[in-house]
Amino acid sequence: MNDMSLPLVHVIDDDTPLRIALYRLLSACGYRVVTYESAAEFLEAPIPDELSCILLDMNMPTTNGFQLQEHLNKNHSHIPIVFLTAHGDIGLSVRAMKAGADNFLSKPVQKDELVSAIEGALERYREFVGERGDLSTLRLRYAKLSAREVEVFNMVVRGQLNKQIAFLLGNSERTVKSQRASIMEKMEVSSVAQLVLAARQLGAI
Repeated sequence: MNDMSLPLVHVIDDDTPLRIALYRLLSACGYRVVTYESAAEFLEAPIPDELSCILLDMNMPTTNGFQLQEHLNKNHSHIPIVFLTAHGDIGLSVRAMKAGADNFLSKPVQKDELVSAIEGALERYREFVGERGDLSTLRLRYAKLSAREVEVFNMVVRGQLNKQIAFLLGNSERTVKSQRASIMEKMEVSSVAQLVLAARQLGAI
């Protein structure tokens, strides 16, 4: 399937018959599928920034699945990983999950279990993209604040009152109220609680 609106699944497995079977199965389930016979082949390919996940064989020669996961983590990849292994190793699965794997399945895997794992991984990716988009919007709003408004913003979200802020900045309370109103308007929030939440998302507190 070549419909670019469909979610993309990267299948990385050195077992050629299985790779072909997974390609056919997942294509029939409504996914776009790209297959790779090694971690190196995957790393050489251009990876588009779109709704996708990785179906990754744990036991491969040269670079195994966990090593690829480590490499992707170091390069700040956010594509969810679903591991496949022919050897049910509990210790390995725990290690992979702690490193951020979305799921860990044993071969042979049932169709329903596989699709469920992929859908879960894609949903996590959607949530990440949504959060990233929200943060980008907040940063754009925050960039509109003047230097003095940034000072007032930081004091307000830490719970300081108008008269305290006015005293610390050498301003009148009326000036601080005006600055607070401008901050709320630029940040597009209607309450101090929402402003505090925005500050947390921005890492300001």
